[in-house]
Amino acid sequence: QVQLVESGGGLVQAGGSLRLSCAASGSTYAMGWFRQALGKEREFVAAINWRGSSTYYVDSVKGRFTISRDNAKNTVYLQMNSLKPEDTAVYYCAAARTIDVTDTPTMYRYWGQGTQVTVSS
Repeated sequence: QVQLVESGGGLVQAGGSLRLSCAASGSTYAMGWFRQALGKEREFVAAINWRGSSTYYVDSVKGRFTISRDNAKNTVYLQMNSLKPEDTAVYYCAAARTIDVTDTPTMYRYWGQGTQVTVSS
């Protein structure tokens, strides 16, 4: 059983930046970030493989968000720049069942409790 704890969410103006962190209670395979806006389905945002050598992003965040990891600290990060109001959502980190990047929710075994990101216009 791996526990995931997200932090770093908050309120920011459009064009601003936030850095989310996800601390795991143990070592993990690939990791991902998802988000869910009010009234919408959960959406894949970004993933990173277990080594940190491969990343994958949804088109809407490419060039603005960067996922990274520090395996020595069992922590994954999501640097979010040039934030837009449409990025407003609860952001969840998740630990995959595989070492490779994946955007499929069912390929993730463990989920954090989420952290709210609100971008004002």
